[in-house]
Amino acid sequence: MIELRDLQLLTALARHQHFAKAAKDCGMSQPAFSMRIRNLEEKLGLSIVRRGNRFQGLTGEGEMIVRRARGILDDAKALDQEIAASRGEVTGTLVLGVVPTATAFAAQLVNRLHEVHPRVLVHIDVTTSMLIQQRLLDGTIDAGVTYSDSVPPGLVTATDLYEESYVLLAPEAMVAGQGDSLSWQEVADLPLSLLEPGMQNRRILDRIFAEQELKPDVMSESSGFMSAIIMAREGAVATILPRALAEALGEINGTRALALISDDEVAAQGRPICLAYLQRSPELTTVASLRRIVDAFSQ
Repeated sequence: MIELRDLQLLTALARHQHFAKAAKDCGMSQPAFSMRIRNLEEKLGLSIVRRGNRFQGLTGEGEMIVRRARGILDDAKALDQEIAASRGEVTGTLVLGVVPTATAFAAQLVNRLHEVHPRVLVHIDVTTSMLIQQRLLDGTIDAGVTYSDSVPPGLVTATDLYEESYVLLAPEAMVAGQGDSLSWQEVADLPLSLLEPGMQNRRILDRIFAEQELKPDVMSESSGFMSAIIMAREGAVATILPRALAEALGEINGTRALALISDDEVAAQGRPICLAYLQRSPELTTVASLRRIVDAFSQ
């Protein structure tokens, strides 16, 4: 009989597409991980992994097992949480995918959740909107804080959270003599550090600049905001931050946060952020608890 642990290893391998990364994720050495997969293949009498000099993917039988495994693991997780809920407890692990621009808001949600349910362990995975969509559908995250327009219709439900807008974080010397706001034209002339082109936030900013026929002076790119904030503090570049993140960080020595103004409709329009989660029956108690926090947050 296949054990739940075997299914956990297989889904990790399918997710990472790499033996060493999957083994690390599962808290095992790579040799022990590989041996367990081989033992499972021998037990079942079929090949699960296509092997070469490196991992080459799963066989058709392996992909079938992983599809079923995700549902089984999901049901087992829901059962554990239901049993705890029957004792009046909300406990377990909540895996939350978050786009980089929404990390500050997500942190506030998690703080509120812990005030009510301190035994819930929240794992925040900061990633792209595309990966959040994919991982919601394959069951490797429980919910996502992401852009509303990236949520696929049908199985995934979205609850609106807020409208994302932007400010410029710049070294004080770079914007000396400026008021409390800048136009996008003025921003495009500054040396900027932005997120990588594959990130949804970067695609939004690129569209705003393009709609106004502007070409920003991008000096560096990264997968998160930390390096850009540090460079802005050191006086090297300016960066464009979500207003929610800038407000959560507060004043940063050596920098100023300026509002961005424009008559252009695309530039002025906020981008809706939502809580996205898969429709499950029964629903995970951790996700249901997070939804109640969101409902209270918006009141």
